[in-house]
Amino acid sequence: MVTQAGPPDPAGGPSTARRRRFRSRPAVRDLLDEALAGVAARPTRLILTTLGTVLGVAALVATVGLGQTAAGQITQRFDLAAATRVVVQPEDNGEEAATQLPWNAPERLTRLNGVEAAGTVSVLEIGDDLVQNVTGVDGNTGKALQVMAGSAGLWDAVRAMLQTGRFFDEGHDRRADKVVVLGKHAAERLGINRVDSQPAVFIGDEPYTVIGILDSVSGRADLNDAVIMPNGTARTAYDLEAPDAVEIRTAVGAAQLIAEQAPIAIEPNDPSRLSVDAPPKQGPVRQGVESDLNALFLLLGAVALLVGGLGIANVTLLSVLERISEIGLRRALGAARRHIAVQFLVESVIVGFLGGLLGTAVGVILTVGVSWIRDWTPILDHWLAFGSPLLGALIGLVAGTYPAWKASAIQPITALRGT
Repeated sequence: MVTQAGPPDPAGGPSTARRRRFRSRPAVRDLLDEALAGVAARPTRLILTTLGTVLGVAALVATVGLGQTAAGQITQRFDLAAATRVVVQPEDNGEEAATQLPWNAPERLTRLNGVEAAGTVSVLEIGDDLVQNVTGVDGNTGKALQVMAGSAGLWDAVRAMLQTGRFFDEGHDRRADKVVVLGKHAAERLGINRVDSQPAVFIGDEPYTVIGILDSVSGRADLNDAVIMPNGTARTAYDLEAPDAVEIRTAVGAAQLIAEQAPIAIEPNDPSRLSVDAPPKQGPVRQGVESDLNALFLLLGAVALLVGGLGIANVTLLSVLERISEIGLRRALGAARRHIAVQFLVESVIVGFLGGLLGTAVGVILTVGVSWIRDWTPILDHWLAFGSPLLGALIGLVAGTYPAWKASAIQPITALRGT
């Protein structure tokens, strides 16, 4: 019995549409399945290939993260030193009747919210007087040293540290005691390194007892080379009429505000006659430090990523050479060149993405670990943590381009003959 075949399906009929859906629907899924199978077929090679990208991305994340963290620590130290120093002094406009700072300027300033310490400092005019060690250790020759005067609050304002002895205080100032504190370089020139025997120095013909030797100061390096006496002593001995400047130490972040308020607190009638030396705003300084460090660490991370990309390209190319027979069989069964190229590209992207994902995790762990050991606050941009796996995938895509093209160029007959 012969069954007459029905009329052929019209173009675009149900049978044709069904076959098209059958061929197109699993295409992407099949591609991913084949790529995953190709990647997982050789676990040892997958680990070695991924290791290059892991190291590259981990190096990038760790170096940038540690660079940002280090920049934060540097700017924090800057904040604690230079960024908290404000200096107020009379405006030098050439007029004879210049504004004079009041002696109680530090007391006025410490009332401001954000001022942690304040003290006056002055350079004394001592004429031709020389400073000499009374014991003659300096060879009985006077030294031309700078002599300065300060209030008791000066030491806290400049973060002064002592080698030995003590600072003069408000009692010495009020009584005009003939005592001095030596800067460390001035003490070396005078041959004085201890104060337990109450050494004395002569400034001109007047003796002064040394009660302390400085070790370090912040912002006023000239104090290390000077002989410093209390304001009351300077007023008596050298007719000091008014302090030259007021040193202010502010809380972190308050320097700009104090720089605006300090002249008003000292000279409310005409604050414009006072000049203020304040640190620059933190933003540009912080951004400059971070950009310089990030540029250096990004360069190092880029080199590491280049090494990882070359590793992916090398191993992918080797995989192409080993799978020539498979490629020839696929081409013989009807696979187009683009199908072969896309499969190898997807395999490279998968390897790069896995390496980027693991490398990001390793880099974040390194950044947090080093910060914990150094007692730092870890800083890491979120775009770096979330974008690094995608960067690994991009590296895999770029690295797999040439091997994919090489694979797609293999002719079926050549590949089958090689088997």
